[in-house]
Amino acid sequence: MSAVGDVKDQAEQAQDSDVFDYAIRGGFVVYGVIHLALAWLALQIAFGHQGKSASSKGAIQTLANQPGGDILVWVITIGMFVLAIWRLLEAWVGHEYVQGSKKWRKKAVSLGKAIIYGSIGVSALGVATGSGGGKKSKGSTHSFTAKVLDLPFGQFLVAAIGLAIIGYGLNMAYRGWTDKFLEHLDAEGKASDASAFYRWVGKIGHIAKGAAMGAVGALFLYAAISHNAKKSGGLDQALQKVASEPYGQIILTAIAAGIACYGLFCFARARHLSR
Repeated sequence: MSAVGDVKDQAEQAQDSDVFDYAIRGGFVVYGVIHLALAWLALQIAFGHQGKSASSKGAIQTLANQPGGDILVWVITIGMFVLAIWRLLEAWVGHEYVQGSKKWRKKAVSLGKAIIYGSIGVSALGVATGSGGGKKSKGSTHSFTAKVLDLPFGQFLVAAIGLAIIGYGLNMAYRGWTDKFLEHLDAEGKASDASAFYRWVGKIGHIAKGAAMGAVGALFLYAAISHNAKKSGGLDQALQKVASEPYGQIILTAIAAGIACYGLFCFARARHLSR
């Protein structure tokens, strides 16, 4: 037990260190850059350009094609893995001030965010090392859904995934609508001259990203109902679907602007980090 306790103490010290704090801030900067690139790709889809995948991986590949892109992608890889490690440590030794079921719910959320950040980090690593492949996101999503559908109670599992993603999107939109996201900023960020700007880009960004995630969840739910893996998809397929609907160009342009706002809020969070 003492050995485990020592490791836990070291994890707490690492989590609270100034060096780790700066690394997390850097992680949010690169996370913001990814969202700005993602917003640009979504805007291209809105105006009929189908060249790139509007996904985190597609955004990273777009950044990799810019001058100095090779270095930038390695910075993104490191930044996303830092955020993943932070959330893993938080899931393990964090939230000790919370009691009861709320504590475990917060730990589960931290673990979920670690998985999200880590998956983006893996995608970035694949692009950086040249092993990330081309336009595989759609096929991999369909392949994953097909494998799950073939399992016992597969339709229910895919439906559960869809509902979970929809729930995540609704929660993000709710946090945007109610300004709960402001808890991510320190006191200086909430009281600075730029606080109104932070509030509005955060509100718009969270609501727009929540809507986009809701569309992704809806595709999984439709795949479960129709028992057709090809009906599922990631963010790229969800945005393509939005673009094909009446007034889709207007709606998708608004979503792209909102995703860009989320990226700007990530920069604000990096400057005024509260954890």
